[in-house]
Amino acid sequence: MEQWKQVLEEEILPKVMKPLRYQGNEYNAVKKDWKAVKLRSLFAFPDVYEVGMSHLGLQILYGLVNEQADYLLERVFAPWTDLEEELRSRGIPLFSLESVKPIAAFDCLGFTLQYEMSYTNILNMLDLGGIPLLAKERGDDYPVIMAGGPCAYNPEPLVDFIDFFVLGEGEEVILEIYQIMAEHRALRQGKQDKKQLLKELAQVNGVYVPAFYEALYDEKGKFAGMKVKEPGVAPRVAKRVVKDLDQAYFPLRPIVPYLEVVHDRMMLEVLRGCTRGCRFCQAGVLYRPVRERSKDLLVQQAEQLSKNTGHNEISLTSLSTSDYTCVEPLLREVLNRFEGRNIGVSLPSLRVDSFSVNLAKEVQRVRKTGLTFAPEAGTQRLRDVINKNVTEEKMLEVAEAVFSEGWTQLKLYFMLGLPTETLVDLEGIAELAAKVLAKGREILREKGSKQAPKITVSVSSFVPKPHTAFQWEAQDSLALLQEKQKYLRSKIKEKRITYNYHDAELSFMEAVFAKGDRRLGQVLLAAWRLGCRFDGWSEYFCYEKWQEAFRQVGIVPEQIANVPLEFTTPLPWDHLDSGVKKEFLWQEREKAYQITTTGDCRFAACSVCGVCQDLDVAVSLKKGE
Repeated sequence: MEQWKQVLEEEILPKVMKPLRYQGNEYNAVKKDWKAVKLRSLFAFPDVYEVGMSHLGLQILYGLVNEQADYLLERVFAPWTDLEEELRSRGIPLFSLESVKPIAAFDCLGFTLQYEMSYTNILNMLDLGGIPLLAKERGDDYPVIMAGGPCAYNPEPLVDFIDFFVLGEGEEVILEIYQIMAEHRALRQGKQDKKQLLKELAQVNGVYVPAFYEALYDEKGKFAGMKVKEPGVAPRVAKRVVKDLDQAYFPLRPIVPYLEVVHDRMMLEVLRGCTRGCRFCQAGVLYRPVRERSKDLLVQQAEQLSKNTGHNEISLTSLSTSDYTCVEPLLREVLNRFEGRNIGVSLPSLRVDSFSVNLAKEVQRVRKTGLTFAPEAGTQRLRDVINKNVTEEKMLEVAEAVFSEGWTQLKLYFMLGLPTETLVDLEGIAELAAKVLAKGREILREKGSKQAPKITVSVSSFVPKPHTAFQWEAQDSLALLQEKQKYLRSKIKEKRITYNYHDAELSFMEAVFAKGDRRLGQVLLAAWRLGCRFDGWSEYFCYEKWQEAFRQVGIVPEQIANVPLEFTTPLPWDHLDSGVKKEFLWQEREKAYQITTTGDCRFAACSVCGVCQDLDVAVSLKKGE
C-alpha cells in the first residue's frame, strides 16, 4: 500500500483537476489510530468533494462519531473522471481521505442518498474499491454497506447493492448501530457473520434490512406489495427523530476545506422541519415536525464556529429559515457581534410570505448576498393547488421592499408540470416575473439609481416523490415537459429576465427512480456498465445510455413515471414509515383538486398528519426569546 500511496502523491495527483479534492489534510480533519478503535467506518458521498463538503449531515456525523473513543469515521467522495481513469489504469483502489486506506479495508461504508441521479456513482465507487456490487455476492470479509438520507424512504432501486438502510435523522441512531457492529466484531474476534449482524441490526428502530423482505408482483408483472420473510422482523420501519434540537449534537469544529466548495461558509442550523405543507415537497414530510434551536444556543455556536473555522460568512440554514420564530433578534445579535470582524450572514431560499423589510435591512449590513424566492407557480389557482400560500400582491410587496433596500437582482424559482397545470399557469410565470421587474424599475427610478434591475427565472420540472400528497400523480410526458419549457420561453419577452430550466430528460429519470421498485436495480447495473456516472452533471448525463439500459432489462420507464396511481395501488415504499399517514397525504391530494388549502400547524389547528401522535414527538418553537 505504501508504494501506491507514493505513486498517488508524486505521479497521479499532480496531473488531475483539483488535487485538493483528494488530500484529506484539511483544518479540523480527524485522523485516528486504526489499532486503537473497535470499529472503522467510512462516510461515502456519491458526488464530488465540493458538493459533499457542503453537506451539513456529513459534518454532524463526522464530528459525532469521531468524538467517540472506540470508533473512527473517515470520508470518501466520488472521484472525478480524471482520477478514476488513473486509478483504473494503475490498479489502485479508491481510498479514504484521512488515512489513504482502500475503502474495502473498512468495517462499514455509509452512503448518503441525497439525489436519485447519484446512484450510478455508488456502484462506481464500490467497483473502484474492489467491493462486489451485489450484496448477495459480498462475503463476510467485505465491509457492510449501509445508506441513509432522503432517498432512503424509497430505497428499493438500490436494495441489490446495499445491506441495510437507515430512516430518519442519523445522529439519533448512528451510535446504536455502531455499538452493535463493534460488539458483534468483538464477540467474533474481528470477523463478522453478516447475516447474524443484519438480524441484530433489524431490531433497531429505523433500520431497514431489505434482504428480510420479499417484493411481490402480480400476473402482469406489476408491484403488488411487500412481505416479511424473516421471523421477528417488523412489517413496517419507522423513521428516527431528534426530539429536542437543543440537546442534539452539533459540530463546533467542522472540517474547513482548502478549496472552494458549493457552500463555503459556517452553517448554523436554526430549525429542522417544515409544516407549511407544500404538496409536492418531500422534505416537508420527511423532516416533520418543526423543531427550533434556541437563539442563545445559536449565538454560542456561531462564536465557536467563528473561532474554529475562520469563515467570513454565517449561513442560517433550514428548510424555511425566515419562519424561525426568533429570526430577527437572532440576525441582529449575530450581526452586532460579527460585523466588526467583517463576517456576514446569508439566508437560503426565502418564503415570500414570511420575508420582511427588517430582514432585508439586517442581512445587508455587512455585505449584500443574493436573494432567492420560490413562488413555485405563476397563478394563484395553482399556488392554492400545491398549498403554497403566497399571493401576487405579497410577492410585489416584498419586491418593493427588497429593491428599496438596494438590491438590484432577484432569483425566482418555479415548477412546471404540476398537477392541474394549464397554459395560463405557464403564462402566469412570465407575467409575474415581468411585474417584479417593473416594480424594480419603478423603485430604482424613484431612488435616482442608474442601475437596472435583473430577474432570473429558474424553472424545474415537477417530479412526483414518495411520501408526498402528489406521490400518486403522473409526471408529464417527456415531450410535454419539453413543449412547456419552449412555450414559457416564448412568453418571456423582457431582456432583463434570464430564463433557466432543468433538463427534462434528467427530471424524467429522477421520477422513474423516485417511484420505482426493486426491478430498477437491474437497470441501474446495466446503465453503469454502459458507462453512466455523474448523471446529475450535464456534461456526463447521457439519456441514450439510459434508454439502452431499460431496453436491455425490458422495463418501460414511462410506465413508472407517467402513469397515475390510485389510493389502493401498492407502493414500493408502503412498508417505510415517514410518520405522516398515507390517509392524510391522500386527503391533501383531494384538497388539491378541490383547490383548498391547509394551514400550517404551527399557527393553525393540528392537521393530525400522524407524526407527533405516532412518533411521540412535538412541534418545538422558541417563542418569546
